[in-house]
Amino acid sequence: MKRNPLIPFALIAALGIAVMLIISLKGAKQADEIANGDKKPAQTASTKPDEIYAQTCVSCHGDQLQGVVGPNLTKVGSRYSEDQIKDILKNGKEGGMPAGLLQGPQLDAVAKWLSEKK
Repeated sequence: MKRNPLIPFALIAALGIAVMLIISLKGAKQADEIANGDKKPAQTASTKPDEIYAQTCVSCHGDQLQGVVGPNLTKVGSRYSEDQIKDILKNGKEGGMPAGLLQGPQLDAVAKWLSEKK
């Protein structure tokens, strides 16, 4: 008796389709959980001002606050108060400083840190 040579290929195809459906359904469930906010973020945002500066500000203001594209911030605390710095960080400034780069505790931490640079 001869065996049908297509049966192994059909079994492999059926198994592949089943695995693909299972993975797709699992991914759809995870997407729904993420969209609904059921998953907690992997890590919380840092409130260390030097780390925030390194992630957000260094490209324009330089690694030593020396200014690159943006102005020099080495003595910004002598020019602006903490509240003025907070306002600039929150609302931006004409001439290239974008608004809304920092919010909440990060905004407060960086404004306090920069106001101490005198």
